[in-house]
Amino acid sequence: MTIQTHLPKPALEFVERLHMEFANEAQALVASRETVRAAVLKPDFLNQPWPPESWAGETTPWRVREIPQVLKNRRVEITGPAEPKMIINALNSGANVFMADFEDSLSPTEKSIVEGHLAIAQAYRRTIVLENPSADGSVKSYRLKTDESALATLILRPRGWHLPEPRYQIENRPALGALFDFGVSIFLSGKFAHETGRGPYYYLPKLESPSEAALWSKVFRFTEKELGLPQGSIRATVLIETLPAALQMEEIVFELRDHLAGLNAGRWDYLFSIIKTMRETKYDLTFPDRRLLTMDVPFMRRYAERLVEICLRRGAQPIGGMSALIPNRRDAEKNERALHAVTLDKEREARQGFVGTWVAHPDLVPTARVAFERVDNERKIGVPSWTRQPAFTRGALLPKNDEVPFVLEGQTTLPTLEGVRTNIDVSLRYISHWLAGTGAVAIHGLMEDAATAEISRSQLWQWRKSAVRLATGETVTADWLVQEIETISAHIQQDQTNPLSIAASVQDQAKDLFKNLVLQESFTTFLTLPAMDRI
Repeated sequence: MTIQTHLPKPALEFVERLHMEFANEAQALVASRETVRAAVLKPDFLNQPWPPESWAGETTPWRVREIPQVLKNRRVEITGPAEPKMIINALNSGANVFMADFEDSLSPTEKSIVEGHLAIAQAYRRTIVLENPSADGSVKSYRLKTDESALATLILRPRGWHLPEPRYQIENRPALGALFDFGVSIFLSGKFAHETGRGPYYYLPKLESPSEAALWSKVFRFTEKELGLPQGSIRATVLIETLPAALQMEEIVFELRDHLAGLNAGRWDYLFSIIKTMRETKYDLTFPDRRLLTMDVPFMRRYAERLVEICLRRGAQPIGGMSALIPNRRDAEKNERALHAVTLDKEREARQGFVGTWVAHPDLVPTARVAFERVDNERKIGVPSWTRQPAFTRGALLPKNDEVPFVLEGQTTLPTLEGVRTNIDVSLRYISHWLAGTGAVAIHGLMEDAATAEISRSQLWQWRKSAVRLATGETVTADWLVQEIETISAHIQQDQTNPLSIAASVQDQAKDLFKNLVLQESFTTFLTLPAMDRI
C-alpha cells in the first residue's frame, strides 16, 4: 500500500502547495531549536515578569476567538492511533472528544499512514466500517453508532515539525510529516467537516517557540483561503509538552489567537524536554524513578497551574493530561486500585481548573467524567473563572536544585535499580513494537507510546552521563548499563506473555538502537528520527 497509489492525487497536490509555501521556514525553525533552548535558559529571559509588562497592564485583556459550540464541552477526551478499529471504538466510547493520532501513538509505516488518512475521511462522513474475520470463520463488525449525539468530536494530531514523511518526496526531499498529515486530512475532509459542524480541528504537538506557532497560523490562514473556508474555522489545541513552549506559552496563545481552542498539559514529553533542554546546565537534574514524577511534584504543579491561569485569562480551554492506566477486567482488586488512582488524578486536575482531561481506554471515560462532575458539584460552578495570580517570573517554572531529587515521606528520592530496569524493559518492548508497526502498546498495565519511551531513555542517558549512584548502591556506568540491557533483552525475548509476536531480528534492532540512544555522548533529540530509518 503506497501513498502515491492509494491517496487521492488532488490531496497530494495540495500537500505540495503547502510544502512549497512553508517547508523552508519550518525546517529553519527546527534547525534553530538548540539556539532557542539555550536562549530560554539565560537569566535575562528567566528573570522576566510573566505575563510580560506590556500585557500585565491591560485593562481589557486580548482573548482567543470564541470557541465553537461543539468544542465547548471537552470534559473527557480519549486518544489513540489513527487506525480504523481505534477510530470506531473511540468515537463510540462516550467521550466528548477523540484525538486521532498520527504522532506519538502511531508507528508511521506507509500502510498505517495511508489507512489512517482514508479512515479519518470515512469517519468524518460516518461511512467507516471494519470487518474483522476470526480464526473460526466468523466476522466481527465494527460500526459507528447511528445516534450522532453519541459520537465523540474528532480532533486530528499531525506529526510534529521535526518529523519527515520519507515515502513522499517533493523536489527531491522528504515531505514534512506535519504538512503532509494536515494537508491530506484537511483537503479530504476540511470543507465537509465545517459544513457539518464537525471541524476541522487539530492538536499541534512538540512546539518549541512562538515562531513555530506563528507558522501554523500562516498555514491555517493560507489553507482557509485556498479551500474556501471561513477565517478562523480551523481550530487548534496546542500541547504544551516542551520546556521552551512552557516558558513562552502565553506568546504561543497570542500567535494562534484566531485559531486557538486550548492548551494541553503533556506530562511525559514535558519531563523529557526538561532533561533535553537543561542537560548541559548547572542544574542537578537527577530525576528519580519515573513513577515518582507525578503532577504533584512542585515544578510539575507550577507548570499545570500556570497553563490553567493563562488559558482562563485568554478565553482558551485548559485540557489535562493522560491517564495511561489500563483497567484490568480479569482482576477486580487491581482494577479497583487503577480506577481509584485515575479518580484522584482527575479530581486534582478539576480542582486546578482544567476543563477536560485525557484517557487512553474507553473503560476510563465514565471514571474521569464522574471525577470532574464531583469537583464541579463541590464548587457549584461548571468552568472556573480567572483570578490574577501572584507575581511570577518565567524562571519560576524550572525545577529547583532543592526540588530534584526531592524529599518524599521524609526521604530523599534517588533513582533505584528497579527504576533503571523498568526504563530499560519498557523502552525495549516499546521500540520493538514500534519497529514492528504498533505505536500504542499495553505494557505492565500502562498504555505506552513514544512519549513514555522518550522519558525512559532520556533518564537512562542522564543517569549514565552523570554516573549516578543509585539509592540501591549501584553506579550507572556505560559497561554496567550494557550488561543490564543485555540481561533484560534476553528476558523479554523469552517472555511468552508478549501480546504480539515480534521477530527476534526486530528486537535486536530495537536493542541496538536503544543502546546507541543511551550510550552516545551527544543527546539524540527524538528517538523516532533514527527509528524511522529502520521501519
